[in-house]
Amino acid sequence: MVLNYIWIGFFLIAFVVAVLNLAFTGDTTTFRAIIDATFSASRMAVLDIALPLTGIMTLWLGFMNIGERAGAIRIMSRIVGPFFSRLFPEIPKDHPASGQLLMNFSANLLGLDNAATPMGLKAMKSLQELNPDKEVASNAQIMFLAINTSGLAIIPVSIIAQRAIMGASSPTDIVIPLLITTYISTLAAIIFVGIKQKINLLNTVFLGWIIGITAFLGGLTFYLSTLPEEQMQTVSSLISNGLLLLIICGFIAGGLYKRINVYDAFIDGAKDGFMTIIKIIPFLVGMLVAIAVFRASGAMDMLIGGIAWCVSAVGLPTDWVNALPTAIMRPMSGSGARALMIETMATYGADSFVGRLSALFQGSTDTTFYIIALYFGSVGIKRIRYSVQAGLMSDFVGVIAAIFVAYLFFF
Repeated sequence: MVLNYIWIGFFLIAFVVAVLNLAFTGDTTTFRAIIDATFSASRMAVLDIALPLTGIMTLWLGFMNIGERAGAIRIMSRIVGPFFSRLFPEIPKDHPASGQLLMNFSANLLGLDNAATPMGLKAMKSLQELNPDKEVASNAQIMFLAINTSGLAIIPVSIIAQRAIMGASSPTDIVIPLLITTYISTLAAIIFVGIKQKINLLNTVFLGWIIGITAFLGGLTFYLSTLPEEQMQTVSSLISNGLLLLIICGFIAGGLYKRINVYDAFIDGAKDGFMTIIKIIPFLVGMLVAIAVFRASGAMDMLIGGIAWCVSAVGLPTDWVNALPTAIMRPMSGSGARALMIETMATYGADSFVGRLSALFQGSTDTTFYIIALYFGSVGIKRIRYSVQAGLMSDFVGVIAAIFVAYLFFF
């Protein structure tokens, strides 16, 4: 419903701006620009985005399926098990929900969206069985949703693919910056919900994990910040590419160790790539056209200009403002935010500061309203308590972190 109003609003505002422009200036070119934008955006959505994305998604989903069959998710579940058990004290030891939660988180970390969603729905169902009040969200369910809405992921496959399609010289150079920002947003969500639920976040296991991860990312960030700008981007890209190559080789090696047919596993996973693209084409066309119309009318420039004026008035830099539409759209619509990110890269360049920042905005937050509606709706939860506040707070922290990290790595 929210996306419906947003979509209609883009067209309505564009029409009003065009009419006002005609009334006050007599300029008729805005109407033609809007119509031209509808055709060019729809063509770009299919020919320039969807078709090239098909190959990349097919490739990566094939590799991801190898990793899944090789047991990568189960290995990650065993590693992070002690940490997550501290966050869900209401779940009895050895309850099936624990394994399902960890499988969902592990799938998200590896970018396995198609696997993460059904695992998450199954986990939510198990948590509902433990819920004493079936219409009110339990503490465990809220913590589960908060972590999901924080967008934590190690491999942002779709963002890398879209940057490659848009002509980025090094599509993976956002991996390390994105890992830092998404970690910060996830940590903010855990702390917020933990305080609300009076969970002991000072226990040895939790602090050990947090201190270890923070020290590693902090040390990496400090090291990169001491390098000259060009060398920093080169080293960051090298680490990102090396990490992805290590994961691919690890998946294949794991598949060989498990004696699975690696090639067949790749083909089975790759088949989902084509079907995934077919499903998103209508959403991509619809949102890209609406956004293109909104921009062609001049409404986008007016919005960004107003925000830039407010930011400048308080003495802050305004270089990041042009990427802000992606951040604003992200909690409401994944496809809408994706379209805005693509449109931003098309307008300013994939390797521009704004283009990279829009990618960080896309990866460091998630579709809070959609996730809450999907998971709680699947088990009939009517009172969601502070779930929205937790999700939006995490999104806000992710946006702020993305701005600072983008200035550190790319400005």
